[in-house]
Formats: sequence, C-alpha cells, structure tokens
Amino acid sequence: MVKISNDPMTSRKKPESLNKMPSPSEIRRSSPGTRTATKRALLIGVTYKRKYMLKGTINDVKSMRELLINNFGFKEENILVLTDLQMDTTRKKIRESMEWLVKDCQAGDSLVFSFSGHGLRKPDFEGDERDGFDEYICPVDFLTEGMISDNEINSLIVWPLKKDVILHAIVDACHSGTVLDLEHVYNREQWKWEDNVRFMIPSDNSPPSVKARKHTDGGLAISISVCLDHEIAADTSAFTKTVNGALTYRLIYILKKYPGITYGDLLDLIHEELSKFNKGGFLLAKVLRKIFKNQLLQTPQISSSEQFDVYKKHFLF
Repeated sequence: MVKISNDPMTSRKKPESLNKMPSPSEIRRSSPGTRTATKRALLIGVTYKRKYMLKGTINDVKSMRELLINNFGFKEENILVLTDLQMDTTRKKIRESMEWLVKDCQAGDSLVFSFSGHGLRKPDFEGDERDGFDEYICPVDFLTEGMISDNEINSLIVWPLKKDVILHAIVDACHSGTVLDLEHVYNREQWKWEDNVRFMIPSDNSPPSVKARKHTDGGLAISISVCLDHEIAADTSAFTKTVNGALTYRLIYILKKYPGITYGDLLDLIHEELSKFNKGGFLLAKVLRKIFKNQLLQTPQISSSEQFDVYKKHFLF
C-alpha cells in the first residue's frame, strides 16, 4: 500500500488498547464440541516507520472492529486487534495470532481476518503460481524477520477450516489479489470463476500432475482484496477527512448502507467507487499513477475456496 495523503495524524498521547483485557489470544479456548458456534476476528493494522509509514491502517482496524461489533454481533472479547501502537505486528506475533484465529474451529464458526499494510510480490520458485509470482504481507519487522507469504497464509488460516466454518479475509494491501492462495478467482468482466490452481511440475519422486494445495479442510474461505496481484493500493484521505485504506473504507460504508447485499453487488459498488478514484480528479492519485506507470488501478477482487453465485449469495460475517 502506498500513501497518497500528507494528513499529519499523529499523537503523543499513549493510545488505549483496542483489545478487551485480557487479550483474546490469552483466553483459554474450550475444547471442540463443548461450546456454541462463535464469531471471532483478527484485525491487523501496520503503520511502519519513516519512509514506509502508513497513516490509515489504525483507522482501518478501528472502523472494522466497530462494524463487527455494532452491525454483525461480534463480542469484544472475540476480536483481537494487532497494531504497531502495542508493538503487536511482528512476524512472530502475526503468525501466532493467525493460529489463534482458526484454532479448534468448529461447524458454525464465522471468522474474520483483515490486514491493512504493505504488500509485495516476488518470483515464485515452487511452481505453484499461475502468474509466476508469490504475494506477501509485510509485518512491521519485515526488513529483518521477513515477510509472510501467500503459501504461509494459506496453510495457517485456510487449511484448518473445518466443515461449515466460514472465513472472510479483507486485505487492504498492494499485490493482494490472491494473497490467500484460494482455488478460485472471480472474473468480474466475464461473470465467471477462474481456476487459481496450477499443476506443479513433478520432481523425480512425485507423481505426475501434482496439484498445489490451496483448499480448506471442508470449510469456506472468501477473500476480498483491494487490487489485483500486479497492482498497487492506496492509503488515502480522498474519500473522507481521515486517512483510510481505500477498500476498507468503501467496504464498511457499503455494508452499513446496504445490509444483506450480495457479494456481486458489493464487488460492483466497490469497483465503481475505486474506478472514480482511479480515473478521476484526485491530483495526488494522478501523480502516483504516472510514477507507478498506471499500476495504481486498484481493481477489487474476490477469491474463494469454492465457487458460488455471487449475485445470489448474500454477504454476512
């Protein structure tokens, strides 16, 4: 994600934690089969420092937390928020928290993963990416400890999903189109799902047509990303007085205005608003499009572990 606002949203006052104490990740979970279905969320907003700094990620997690509690019935104690303000966005902490999100999940659980921060892509050397690139999210310590790859994210929060468990991922980062490595990508232009699974090149010890694992353990994973894998996203104040991730702000606005909206209509409305931003009269956006050679297009994308009718299935966390 790149920032396109110079709005100085800084404060010397020590911020209050967004987590109910004790932290959700510290609460001992009951054994599978001994509890009712729950709604649980992991919301991550990484600010970074100096030249990598983003100013809208904290607003993103605050807004998402408020939406989940007030509009979708999530309990405070089941929402874990990671921000730089509490020094929680290290690679180690993010991975541990992703494990917490899906641990002991059971039928009926609704899980939410959101990430606002930087994303990158690098050439794929494992042969499981159709476009030849792996996508990554960047923890605060990515320069020293490394990034978190799409393969890691898939194994951490997609593979463990049991039957009748649903995970929604909202990813507001550059190069985030297939960052969960899900099996199917929705082509909005052609109104159809496309296969995102590549048959890996077999080695001497593997059978032919080895299929890259991208599926769940029976559950459903749906990801909404701000842009395609080759595109760059924006951290901006173009839509409101505060700085926000473009996807997060528009998605929350639409879900509040149109409760029960279908996935297809949601995608269309987000696309419509971001298209205005892409084409339109925001001077800084025009400058950055020129700098990044029109990669700052922000084409929102839905991917899923299963195909479904996007204009019949209604969005519900």
